[in-house]
Amino acid sequence: MTQLEYIQRQIRSQKAKSRQFPFLLFLSLIFSIPTSAQDIWDRIKAKPQTLETTKKTYLENDIFKLGLLNSSHTVASLNPKVDLLFDFVPSELLDIRSRDSLYHLGDINLMYRFAEGESWKSFSSAHQRELSTNAKKGTSKKSVSLVSTNLRERDQLAVTRTWEMGKNSLILSFELKNESRKPVEIGYLGVPMIFDNILHKKSLEDAHLEKVFYDPYIGGDAGYLQVVRLHGKAPVLLVIPKENAAFEAYSPLLDDQTPRNITFEGFHDWVVHSKAKAEGKWKNADQWIEPSSVVIAPGESYRSSLEFLLADDLRSIEPTLVANDRPVAVGLPGYVVPIDVKASLRLKAPQPIKEMTVSPKGALTITKNPEKDADGWLAFDVEGKQWGRAKVEITYLDGTKQVLSYKVIDSETELIEKMGSFLTKEQWYENEDDPFGRHNSVISYDYEKKAQVVEDSRVWIAGLSDEAGAGSWLAAFMKQLLDPNVEEVEKLGKFMHETLWGGIQYSEGENKYGVKKSVFYYEPEKMPAGTYSENVNYGTWAAWDKEHSDSPGRSYNYPHVAAAHWIMYRLLRYHEGFALPQTWDWYLESAFRTSMAMVELAPHYAQFGQMEGTVFLMLLDDLKNEGMESFAKELEGAMKARADVWSALAYPFGSEMPWDSTGQEEVYMWTKYFGMDEKADVTLNAILAYMPTVPHWGYNGSARRYWDFQYGGKIQRIERQLHHYGSALNAIPVMQEYIDNPEDLYLLRVGYAGMLGGVANVTEDGFGPAAFHSYPEMLAIDPYSGDYGSGFFGYAVNSKSILLHDKTFGWLGFGGNVQEKDGFVKMALTSAGRKQLFLATEKLLVKLESGNILEAKYDPQSSKLHLFLDKANAITKNAYFRISHPTKSDWDLGLEKLKNGAYILPLGAEQKELIISLK
Repeated sequence: MTQLEYIQRQIRSQKAKSRQFPFLLFLSLIFSIPTSAQDIWDRIKAKPQTLETTKKTYLENDIFKLGLLNSSHTVASLNPKVDLLFDFVPSELLDIRSRDSLYHLGDINLMYRFAEGESWKSFSSAHQRELSTNAKKGTSKKSVSLVSTNLRERDQLAVTRTWEMGKNSLILSFELKNESRKPVEIGYLGVPMIFDNILHKKSLEDAHLEKVFYDPYIGGDAGYLQVVRLHGKAPVLLVIPKENAAFEAYSPLLDDQTPRNITFEGFHDWVVHSKAKAEGKWKNADQWIEPSSVVIAPGESYRSSLEFLLADDLRSIEPTLVANDRPVAVGLPGYVVPIDVKASLRLKAPQPIKEMTVSPKGALTITKNPEKDADGWLAFDVEGKQWGRAKVEITYLDGTKQVLSYKVIDSETELIEKMGSFLTKEQWYENEDDPFGRHNSVISYDYEKKAQVVEDSRVWIAGLSDEAGAGSWLAAFMKQLLDPNVEEVEKLGKFMHETLWGGIQYSEGENKYGVKKSVFYYEPEKMPAGTYSENVNYGTWAAWDKEHSDSPGRSYNYPHVAAAHWIMYRLLRYHEGFALPQTWDWYLESAFRTSMAMVELAPHYAQFGQMEGTVFLMLLDDLKNEGMESFAKELEGAMKARADVWSALAYPFGSEMPWDSTGQEEVYMWTKYFGMDEKADVTLNAILAYMPTVPHWGYNGSARRYWDFQYGGKIQRIERQLHHYGSALNAIPVMQEYIDNPEDLYLLRVGYAGMLGGVANVTEDGFGPAAFHSYPEMLAIDPYSGDYGSGFFGYAVNSKSILLHDKTFGWLGFGGNVQEKDGFVKMALTSAGRKQLFLATEKLLVKLESGNILEAKYDPQSSKLHLFLDKANAITKNAYFRISHPTKSDWDLGLEKLKNGAYILPLGAEQKELIISLK
């Protein structure tokens, strides 16, 4: 049966079952990645071809088959022997990309000068192609060539490139020889990392089979680049320093002419020396690693080389590095360190540590903990002392230097308290005369101007919808899941019933429960003079008119609204003291109606996985718990119809963008729920492919996204975004998979890093930005709040503390500080809500609907878990909770339950102890 026949059968089946699924009639699930850049390719084709692409030389060993162009000695193909049909480099585009200013693996970028104070000269082997000449006679294992005759003749700087096959690796070396009579300073040395991440005109299936993503660990001599196939499976290519090739910076190659858009992120330089750019374009940014240069004396040479290795899979990256004598770091729980957390660092290196320094001084304390040394891993205790970025430089006895990048943040409880205040005060918009009905709302914010964004040519940003307009109010709602606040909820109640219901969301008519694309729009001829500022450029496609803004046809806007209703239900169901105009069941039903309106009124995009789509699953659970069986059955049927279609597709991760990293969250959750385990595994592997774990807070757990600054940022460009909302959303399925497989520490490290990524960029005063700019000219947050709230949704629903015992590292706490004493393992919880505790050794999950767990004490001998709950307060008189376990369901707690199945534990003036026995 073909894919199309399967979809057609599903449509016929669902039409026969119920009128509730008209959205299936609109399915156009031939997921493909179109390109809007064909005209750019045509312009490139019109340029003269400067590389001869038909003549090649091949080098081979047992691991790689390398094809080199005879004309340039750059890479034409790089195939792993385990799969010779796969190519790590964009070889299918070789002919198109055979013009000047199109980089290939084996190119080099330099900036140099012959005297202090002189301007830096630049050279790129890609800009004006020269015929490379063999410096030495080549063999089947080695090729040596002069990169540029012109450079040698002009400045007496001879650059020789060597490709050499090692026993189990490939080595690329550049030798720079100063043939002049003056010292030459190399202020920039970059090696372009050209691998095949060009997705233009590829179907999603072809892209996942043929293409790669790659992520850097900018870590000095211990740095590396991991190149991973989109499907997340073997093999994984690693690029590591071999000699004088410390990974100092990761610089975008903006001069490369390959069309850059949502189907191509662009290429980057592996930067060995960066002083020249740090003094110029990058001078206003705080670089990850201290910029350096090297001086080559007359007649002397300088050699820099990289080594290419293969790892069996993602989990084999660190063992492969260890096997190749590279220093390896494992941060536990990661490299975003709340100031009240006692974190851990484990190091394994072939050389003893000579020195360890922290900058800024005092930002972190790192203390050796020899009692926890195990299996060659040295243990250190890490504590954050000063908010902000921190750098740890480790010098080993042989001179090797490793750099770890940390981010110290407020305690999670303080952070969300500040954020809630910022959202409902600094971002609270009041204007009774606002012509767009935005009075009493949490609106977008410009942190650079310290001003609310009430106008933008991308109307949704000021229009309280779309991720970039709804993000701030969504974050304000989700904050209440963790830390309810009476004053904040009072404002959100006004927003809900004065601005959202009947404004952003239709409250009557044929579009009832539909969600508008924006309440702000551009129609100057129908609005009073002065409504729109002259300094805002409204001459773009994004300046929608009212008809376009009023459309309920964008499904991605519905989860935000459903989540808001769902939060209000929970506040009234499990707390006291909130004066809201409706009852808890009205909000729960409204969340349901919103969810169904998505598939009925926005059928085209509803075919795809939605960001925050997990809210529909949580809503389904609550509908079942509350006995709303007809609603539950209807919602489950709608979601099953969507999941059935996903199950028929190889890689069902389409969206309104050609390739995206947001639909995977909901696709995983529903396919897992409906027992479609094979599709859930495919989805998980795809997530892990673009969500690395590396010793750098910005990239660790950072799900790939590179275009949303254009749609939600102030600084609009294609650029790798660090901890965009995709990090915390993709952490939902990764963490769920860990709950099901608690022996897999890799999953926990990735998922927890992504979850904390959801708050890593929050400023010290509580502002949540769209994401962090990775370009070395900036290395700072975007000033716009943008689509931050979607990520905070992921953080809020995923926030939990995890107590586990690892076979190598022993007892560990993620979201808590662990202490072993008198046969007990204690953990003081540090997560924001302190509402979820997962005891991994017992596969036990305790989830509080209200109340807070202050401390857990576990007795491994008796298998008893003691929980100590915080005292009562004005809005929380009882702790309502649920217990999940894969085999046990009867718990002798002596407590009453609500009708929805939640246990009731009355709280008082003192802490309450709850004992759960697993025997």
